[in-house]
Amino acid sequence: MAGYPSTNMWLPTSKKEVEALGWDHIDVILFSGDAYIDHPSMGAAVIDRTLQAHGYNVAIVPQPNWRDDLRDFKKLGVPRLFFGVSAGAMDSMVNHYTANRRRRSDDAYTPDARPGMRPDYPTIVYSKILKDLFPDVPVVTGGIEASMRRLSHYDYWQDRLLPSMLVQCPADMLIYGMGEIPIVEVAKGLGEGKKISEMTSIAQTVVRRPLDEMPRESGESDIVLHSWRECAGSKRAQAENFRHIEVESNRWQGATLWQGYDDFAVKVNRPNPPMTTEATDASFDLPYTRLPHPRYRGKRIPAYEMIRHSVNMHRGCFGGCAFCTISAHQGKFIASRSKESIMREVKKVTLMDDFKGYISDLGGPSANMYAMHGHDLERCKVCRRASCLFPKPCPNLNTDHSALLEIYRAVDSIPEIKKSFVGSGVRYDLAMHKTGDAEVDRINAEYCRELICNHVSGRLKVAPEHTADEVLKIMRKPSFLLFREFKRLFDALNERFHLRQQLIPYFISSHPGCTQEHMAELAAITKDLNYRLEQIQDFTPTPMTLATEIYYTGINPYTMQPVYTAHKPEEKLAQRLFFFWYKKENQHAIIQALKKMRRADLISRLFPKSSSGTPRKR
Repeated sequence: MAGYPSTNMWLPTSKKEVEALGWDHIDVILFSGDAYIDHPSMGAAVIDRTLQAHGYNVAIVPQPNWRDDLRDFKKLGVPRLFFGVSAGAMDSMVNHYTANRRRRSDDAYTPDARPGMRPDYPTIVYSKILKDLFPDVPVVTGGIEASMRRLSHYDYWQDRLLPSMLVQCPADMLIYGMGEIPIVEVAKGLGEGKKISEMTSIAQTVVRRPLDEMPRESGESDIVLHSWRECAGSKRAQAENFRHIEVESNRWQGATLWQGYDDFAVKVNRPNPPMTTEATDASFDLPYTRLPHPRYRGKRIPAYEMIRHSVNMHRGCFGGCAFCTISAHQGKFIASRSKESIMREVKKVTLMDDFKGYISDLGGPSANMYAMHGHDLERCKVCRRASCLFPKPCPNLNTDHSALLEIYRAVDSIPEIKKSFVGSGVRYDLAMHKTGDAEVDRINAEYCRELICNHVSGRLKVAPEHTADEVLKIMRKPSFLLFREFKRLFDALNERFHLRQQLIPYFISSHPGCTQEHMAELAAITKDLNYRLEQIQDFTPTPMTLATEIYYTGINPYTMQPVYTAHKPEEKLAQRLFFFWYKKENQHAIIQALKKMRRADLISRLFPKSSSGTPRKR
């Protein structure tokens, strides 16, 4: 790339780069399962830049080779404070395997999408190597893989319940959630001469403690979960634990959680309150180059291609979907950037050599939750709901989209911007919710028009996820009737303004509560809407989601009632088949399945028949 900055603008990745900076020591060395992309959407870059901003010398070793003589783990020597370990921006098992447990052939976070550049469970592998090589140096782990595995959890790829990550790996401490605040506190404590074993109460950290330190029973500030042995022997105990875990992780500032193991207790210190706008700005305003490290020059990193010209406006999500880990990791409450911070980043994007005038995404975990919070924050501080939108939007939630409209229009007013798009998922149920406040409802209707008419890059992706109310209830998603309403608005605006845009819905098969008949009905309903579905997936159980707990235990942790879930490969395939009713090779199997269900009505809707009983030729 023309004008590519010099390597001293990145954090060093080699001994040569460290020497070029003139450092006589390194405070923290981070090992990451991802390629090094110096961008605010990449967790490793955020942590490293945060530590750098607080005066620490930080180096990063991206995708170290764990199969040779381990030279990558030795090349930078020993840090003054600690080693950091992150599996990367994804759980490694989701990164490596499909819902059918088949090995993926590519890795979006690796140069040229090359597979095999990280092990399964890098958190465990990297930590063990570092502790074997440097037993006296503290190891602090974090990132999505460690965060979602901080307590006993079901692992789909091993098909068994696993203990806390701190039982599986020798790291001294685990940081969960967004780690800027705790990582600085850890570095500060070690820099002041404290031992890591003495730092046992830092918010948003997980540590091992002696069993006799664990409270005998739960109280207001501490919750004692069922022990590992109890959960290993009782799925009901694991389900009961999950309810506590989810509730506390979604509170403004939840309780400390304890889980006993054979020789020690795992202590999950309470989370921090939501980050302020000032703190969120400070993180996004760090001096990121917004580019992959020069060592990758000439190579394509797919994950970077997706975000290179995008701007993330907030963190957190109050949707609480049963299959999603966003709120468990980033929190339920929205931490928004200021307009000024967002505009500064947009300006940086316009100065990139390859910028052609198009912002690919003005978004966030959910694109249209920017600057939203409760009218009365004191009520939010005691709230225990997992979702602010399900079963219906909270009456205390301020759903006013005016701040978002202001951002869109300010960005579009910049001369260098030809068009700004919204690529993140939009919660149409949030945008279309009737509040009873005429002015807010007017603004939100205006937002829908603005979004559809000015910020769709040909296709707008939304996620109704299913069509059956019974399944949507378990998913914590709104009725499919709302999608129909949004589609009518989308189609009307496209016709009115002569736009040739598509509305692309996402759907999931084999989700807990979903039967083969539900999928058959989904096929007929979406066919009636003239869809041949593209954006579909089989449910993949991932650690620390409600849906995964139901999949493993067979119980809804909130009702303690049984829930059907497809487990066998043939059950999953039978459900998935209905996504592709339009493929000729699937028609016979689908018709036979519908006959067994005694759903002749669906046969006639999917395959209008001639008198001979065979599908009509088209």
